[in-house]
Amino acid sequence: MDLGLKGLTALVTGGTRGIGRATCELFAREGAHVAFCARGADEVSATQAELAAHGVTALGTSLDVSDAVGVQAWVEGTAAHFGGVDLVVCNVSALAIPDSPENWETSFRTDLMGTVNTVNAALPYLRQSKHPSIVTVSSVSGREADFAAGPYGTMKTALIGYTGGLALQLAPEGIRANVVSPGNTYFPGGVWEQIEQGNPDLYNMALGMNPTGRMGKPEEMASAIVFLSSPVSSFTYGTNLVVDGALTRGLHV
Repeated sequence: MDLGLKGLTALVTGGTRGIGRATCELFAREGAHVAFCARGADEVSATQAELAAHGVTALGTSLDVSDAVGVQAWVEGTAAHFGGVDLVVCNVSALAIPDSPENWETSFRTDLMGTVNTVNAALPYLRQSKHPSIVTVSSVSGREADFAAGPYGTMKTALIGYTGGLALQLAPEGIRANVVSPGNTYFPGGVWEQIEQGNPDLYNMALGMNPTGRMGKPEEMASAIVFLSSPVSSFTYGTNLVVDGALTRGLHV
């Protein structure tokens, strides 16, 4: 299926690892130009080169999304470089799970305000796009209480509420806003590999809860993100697409 992404510009936070990296890769394969950010300069450079090999323009920036001034400058610079922004994917998380004052503050500034600041900076350019879309990446921990309840889960819940409000407010302008909520996602160097090595009891418990017998792959989450971002999904506003292999049991009513 042609998703209608060729020639559009996608802006992705957290684009060098895991779900964000897979999302950038899929956008590039579909012919979209990609601007992405992440904190590690070396990873940014390597990812930019790999994405450009798909024949699109890729632009990576080393950035901490908790820096509101830096986010504003990044979005403005991206729009100037590409002549606009069409698609925004807010993917960064501090992954600050333990309940501590520092983790609450970090999660608020990174997960929630990093998203809010990115969206606010991009809105003037989205209003000029023919296919404007916002996708925020939450988590199954944002729709039910689990071991990650606390700073992480609470901010993921807040993202769902925030994005639902965006969808309602921006729909009259044709700007779509949606959420993807991944289940447990395993990739080398990711949080679940760390848990597998450092807390095998928790890892085995989480693995045993999924009736598929496995955890998700970044590419599977990216497929949902890119589909919701694309013009093919033109009448989808305010949805929370859960991609978790039937891990959660709640009915979507």
